[in-house]
Amino acid sequence: MRAALPSHGNEGYRVGHYDLELDYKIGPNRLSARAKLAAFAPEPLSRFTLDLSGFKVAGVHVDGRAAKFSRSGTKLSVKPARPVHGEFTVEIRYSGNPKPVGGRWGDIGWDELTDGVLVASQPIGAPSWFPCNDHPSDKASYRVSVTTSSAYAVLVTGDLVSRRGGASTTTWVYERREPTATYLMSVQIGRYEDLAFPESQRLAVPRSLVPAARYDFARQPEMAALFSRLFGPYPFSEYVVVVTEDELEDPVEAQGMAVFGSNHVDGKRGFERLVAHELAHQWFGNSLTIGDWRHIWLNEGFATYAEWLWSAESGGPSTDALAAQWRKRVASLPEDLVLADPGEANLFDERVYKRGALALHALRGLVGDAAFFAVLRSWAEEHRHGTVTTEEFLAHASAVAGQPLGDWFNAWLASPVLPG
Repeated sequence: MRAALPSHGNEGYRVGHYDLELDYKIGPNRLSARAKLAAFAPEPLSRFTLDLSGFKVAGVHVDGRAAKFSRSGTKLSVKPARPVHGEFTVEIRYSGNPKPVGGRWGDIGWDELTDGVLVASQPIGAPSWFPCNDHPSDKASYRVSVTTSSAYAVLVTGDLVSRRGGASTTTWVYERREPTATYLMSVQIGRYEDLAFPESQRLAVPRSLVPAARYDFARQPEMAALFSRLFGPYPFSEYVVVVTEDELEDPVEAQGMAVFGSNHVDGKRGFERLVAHELAHQWFGNSLTIGDWRHIWLNEGFATYAEWLWSAESGGPSTDALAAQWRKRVASLPEDLVLADPGEANLFDERVYKRGALALHALRGLVGDAAFFAVLRSWAEEHRHGTVTTEEFLAHASAVAGQPLGDWFNAWLASPVLPG
């Protein structure tokens, strides 16, 4: 949705693959990098823009030829030696001290920790570490190489394909083959213990937090089994949870990964609903990525409802009880948010999460359990690794349930008034 986040995303081309080579020095927070993008322009382009925040750009080449370039804010404008049309490549060499992108949601993107790095890019942080077409619908594959001190572990969203150690540095190479939105790519650097869990799950955690984290995340494989039964097979080769030594306000999802703060580990499973929420995003948000940001309820409403499903499965409050609880809470809030298009200021409003889950619970009550879960499973399977919109979900749910759902849509998604 260009109108919602007008400073991010670029018209005229799509990126099919990013090849990133990152050399990072932790002490001085210094990144030297090369990015090579394989892109496609359906119509001739005499110039185009990329999103990149900060950094000194040493040079840009398009199809192997030096190109003119300029900077304005978070935009890198490129004028190739000759117009591009069809497939083309862009290579950018850049360096500097990476820092998050500031905005109404705080600082987003590449962030220094007390001892390491955290990258959490939703929704606008990807340009803090690589030049990109920063729009959720422009999904691409990735190869990411990170060279840094051998004292640290490096985790990148993707499959580890090689690790080469030198005298003082190690180069880690990851590949993300599934189409992935820019904001869902992540790099984590820290002194982590690597713990293996069932269901192709791993936990990277500081040594001091290992016992508590083992307990807090112990039921995650059971969650994965439940969600696989309800939503279809897990969409990636593995799931990696990173727990940082620093505290975080909220956990953050990435493609095949989630990042929690040390404050989310208490040894009592006090944050287990968040464990379920982040895991559910691998289906709803990551495999199925919204076509633009106004559809964010398809991420957050679905992940919140997955929390409720896990609660019911694991002996906690039922989905009916949680719906009643949160309906009372939502009813106490202003009725000025339209779920199908909450606007930039409300992308992460509590009502997007809770009213989104309430809308799904209402749909379940309307069509019955058999049709409801058939809708969810077929939705996730038919759009696996694709992009989705609210309108597509309405059409899909109507077709699978075998009944028109326009009244449900109008009441729950198109009107700011909470249905009676």
